[in-house]
Amino acid sequence: MVTNKKKIILVEDDSTLGYLLSEYLIMNNFEVLWAKNGFECLKKLEQNNYDLAILDIMLPDIDGFNLAHNIKNMFPSLPFIFLTARSLKVDVLKGFSVGAIDYLKKPIDEEELVVRIKALLSRLDKTNNEDLDYEAYNVGDYVFNTLNQELIYKDKKIHLTNRESQLLQYLLNHKNNLCSHKDILTHIWGKNDYFNKKSLNVFITHLRKYLNKDSKIKLENIHNRGFILKIEDDN
Repeated sequence: MVTNKKKIILVEDDSTLGYLLSEYLIMNNFEVLWAKNGFECLKKLEQNNYDLAILDIMLPDIDGFNLAHNIKNMFPSLPFIFLTARSLKVDVLKGFSVGAIDYLKKPIDEEELVVRIKALLSRLDKTNNEDLDYEAYNVGDYVFNTLNQELIYKDKKIHLTNRESQLLQYLLNHKNNLCSHKDILTHIWGKNDYFNKKSLNVFITHLRKYLNKDSKIKLENIHNRGFILKIEDDN
C-alpha cells in the first residue's frame, strides 16, 4: 500500500518530550522516527529517506549544530529545523547559518508545531525540484527569515505578508543605499504607477512599525526619490 504520509525524523534526547512529540505527530498523520542522539539520527538517515528533520541542539553525543553540518554534507536535500530551549540571538543566527529552515523555541505548543511543519512542507513541495531560495538576514537586533516570512525579535515573531517580505528583502539587499520608487515598484509590483506608489507607502509604514524596537535601524524617506534602509553597525 502506497502512503502519502510525510516522514519526519525527530532527534530529541528527553524521553518524555520525545515520546509526546512523536506520538502527537503520528496522530496528525506524519510518519515519525524518533532518534535519541545524533549518532542514531545519522544511522537512520543512511537507511531511509525523510521529508524533514527536527533537531534538538543540546544532545548527549554531538552538538546539534555539528549534527546539522553533517546532515548538510551527507544529505544535502534534507530540510531541517531546530527545536530547542536555546533562545539567544547568537544561537538563532547560528541555526539559520548552518541551513535550518526554521528555529523554534521550547516550550512550544504541539498544535503550533504541527501547523508550522505543515506550512513548511507545503512551501517545500511547491518548489518541486527547483533550488530552494531562502536566506536569513541579521537586521540589527532582528533576524529576518525569508522562507517563513518572519521577523524575529528576541522571543517575538512577526509574520510578514508576501509583499512586506519582498519589500524588506529588496531594501536589505540594497541597505544603506537609495532605492528609488521606480526601481522598487518595477521590481516588486511590476509597474511604476500612482496607485502602486500609494501601496508602497503603506508597506513602508508597516515595516517602520515592525522595526521600531531597534534604534540602529532607520527606514528613511528621501522626498520624491525613494527610500534608504540604514542599519548602523550591521555586520
